[in-house]
Amino acid sequence: MKTKICWMYRASLVAGVIATMAGCAAVSTSVAKRNLDVQTKISTSIFVEPVKRASRTVYIDIRSGVMEFDRNIFTRAIREAFATNPNGYTITDDPDQAQYRLAIFVNTLEKASPTAAEVALKQGYRGDVSAGAQAGLVVGADQGRTATSAVAGGLVGALGTSAANAFVQDVTYMLVADVQIKEKTANGVIVRKDTKISAKVSDAGTSTQTASEASNRMEYRTRIVTTANKANLELNEAQEVMFKKTAFAMSSFF
Repeated sequence: MKTKICWMYRASLVAGVIATMAGCAAVSTSVAKRNLDVQTKISTSIFVEPVKRASRTVYIDIRSGVMEFDRNIFTRAIREAFATNPNGYTITDDPDQAQYRLAIFVNTLEKASPTAAEVALKQGYRGDVSAGAQAGLVVGADQGRTATSAVAGGLVGALGTSAANAFVQDVTYMLVADVQIKEKTANGVIVRKDTKISAKVSDAGTSTQTASEASNRMEYRTRIVTTANKANLELNEAQEVMFKKTAFAMSSFF
């Protein structure tokens, strides 16, 4: 009887230690990732030609294939960014009169797993063989040196770590926006654009179409990627800040 009570006491004691270890890992992650971290990167910088103040007008067209994307909030962020633009560029609703046309397509707004976030996550938790499971195996082996008891102890430790993982997660959201800017050229300058489209018409071959057009607008393209990272991050918490930083990057081209 004394042996059984002693075994139960030791098991509960070690289980408490395992739970504490799992809790410490969770606390470590929640502390390290307690603040929202938003970063914006641009694939290629765009330099538009300077124009007189009366011509500093931009027409903006925002589109997206992401259902969760809130176009109203993003539009407001764009307007606020241009309103504080030190170069005095303003938004117009007339695409023909605008000196610049800014077309934006948001094709991604979802959870992501960048390398830095994965490394940080693995340092706090172990997905396959966790620290809790390893500690549990030691407990089981000490409970009679049998494989059954070792597995049971391992399950106890793994459950403790899984519970911590369920409460604290390192979450990253990513927004990807493709940007196209069309700029009116100076008087007398004509831009020629050649487009070549190839399509498969059958198993026997393909069809190629070539189109040429002349316009008075130069075209620039780039991609803006914004990430937000925090413990237990929800999209509604990160979305507005991500939109503001992305909008600031877009207004900075002008």
